[in-house]
Amino acid sequence: MTESRPTIRLDKWLWQARFFKSRSLAAGIVTSGKVRVDSQPVSKPSRAVGAGDVLTFIQARETKVVRILACGARRGPAPEAQTLYEDLTPVPKERPAQARGANPKYEKGGRPTKKDRRDMGLD
Repeated sequence: MTESRPTIRLDKWLWQARFFKSRSLAAGIVTSGKVRVDSQPVSKPSRAVGAGDVLTFIQARETKVVRILACGARRGPAPEAQTLYEDLTPVPKERPAQARGANPKYEKGGRPTKKDRRDMGLD
């Protein structure tokens, strides 16, 4: 006889762990095929997940890798939600200023004023 572990719907867990603001946003990410469970692509929000599963997904242009520690009973405050998972996301490398969209013609930093743009010949 096999032991059954507690499970929860994937979209509901992502919402309870506060990765997405609403359950429908979480379901949309799963449906679009941008979530993997234990390195297998998933496209159904109703996929059951439980403790020990590793999720890989995109959130706000950043790839997240998390291991589920618990299913959770409710969408509680952020400190409570952080106890539901272990973050395995690798530390991102710092991108050079050129890649971030910095204008090499404008070295002061920040957005140039209208006068600065006229002086640079952009207006």
